[in-house]
Amino acid sequence: MTWKTMTLTGWGRTRRAEVAACRPERAPAAVRMLQGRFDRGILAYGLGRSYGDAPLNDGGNVLMTERLNRMVSFDPDDGTLVCEAGVTFDDLLAAFLPRGFMPPTSPGTSFATVGGAVANDVHGKNHDRVGSFGDHVLWLDLVLPSGEQVRVSPTERPDLFAATIGGVGLTGVILHACFRLRRVASASVEVRERRMPDLDGFMAGLAEARETAGYSVGWIDGMARGAAMGRGILETAETASADPAGAAAKAPRKRAVPVDLPGFALNPFSINLFNQAYYRRVPAAGRTRTLPVRQFLYPLDAIHDWNRIYGKRGFYQFQNVVPDAEAPAALRKLLEAISDARAGSFLAVLKTLGGEGRGHLSFPMRGYTLALDFPRRDGVEDLLARLAAITLDHGGRVYLAKDAVLDPAGFARMYPRLGEFRQVLDSIDPDRRIQSDLSRRLEIRGLDIRGDAA
Repeated sequence: MTWKTMTLTGWGRTRRAEVAACRPERAPAAVRMLQGRFDRGILAYGLGRSYGDAPLNDGGNVLMTERLNRMVSFDPDDGTLVCEAGVTFDDLLAAFLPRGFMPPTSPGTSFATVGGAVANDVHGKNHDRVGSFGDHVLWLDLVLPSGEQVRVSPTERPDLFAATIGGVGLTGVILHACFRLRRVASASVEVRERRMPDLDGFMAGLAEARETAGYSVGWIDGMARGAAMGRGILETAETASADPAGAAAKAPRKRAVPVDLPGFALNPFSINLFNQAYYRRVPAAGRTRTLPVRQFLYPLDAIHDWNRIYGKRGFYQFQNVVPDAEAPAALRKLLEAISDARAGSFLAVLKTLGGEGRGHLSFPMRGYTLALDFPRRDGVEDLLARLAAITLDHGGRVYLAKDAVLDPAGFARMYPRLGEFRQVLDSIDPDRRIQSDLSRRLEIRGLDIRGDAA
């Protein structure tokens, strides 16, 4: 197997990396490739759905896992699945939803891999009910930077397990994951949509939904000001007891963005028009609909290459979480900063999270999480720095899977278990063979004796 030079990007396309890449077909080949010598480190790369630089290793090597996508075993009695790390959520739904099973939780795209879900400890619209993906992992087969293969779990090398869950790929290459799928009565959900007139109303609606609904998520109008600040649409959902007649025959309609749109297409005027129309698409009295679970969980998957709407310069996604007690003040300050900068996003999500994850660097905590997209243009990195500072002032943190601009000091303050994480990495990878652009930017490994970040 040979290494091929190529250019990779994160999903936001603001960061690019020239790498030497290989695509092993089988797990033993991946192990052999990992045992080479790499001057600037090596990193596993799934499908590149992290937005920033977490999946990149500029000037170094990447081991692409997309062909390591086999289902190994499945127990229909309790839903236990063993699969390779390159299996996607789309693969899981295609194979198991017709059999009455689905992943316990899922990120906002079905094109993320299981390895990526572990490395970022992804969460979904049901976090208050089921936690994040790492909470459902029973064990992992991991290739360490040394080439040694180990099995890790909450009871087998638990420190290494905790470092791998949410560890942004820095503990090695995941070969297999064992976790339980969730049994469901249908492939549909009953969705209730309601307008929320302002931030206070929205937060009250989410506080109620986290106690009563299986799924809850909100779209928020980042351009609204004054009394309407924080208005949006709250969606709550439950798995339907049965699929509507003819539902299985309905093929999802796919669209694509064939070219990069011009940078001027997304501006405060166009975003404001979209937000007003989107808010009014739900009747004032609300509505209830039965939708395919794919449509509810992954609305943007119906538009291939949707990241091209932001043009060649790409876009940043900002996602944070702030604890419950700080959320009212923090969210208002965040929305005011966005509104003052006239940098509103039409892809803006507000939801609640239920608690801490298992990993040293797991993102979730009990609180409110806000996610917004910003086209890359002058001044937006300064805005992101202000949003991160507000988050930090209120005891919150920024999601590493979305981040591209956080600084090392802010990162260290947001993730109090960083010291434990570094201890594990120092023990399994003293030569710093596993590296990424994110690990260097945030100095996750600290400084080595030469003063270089890693």
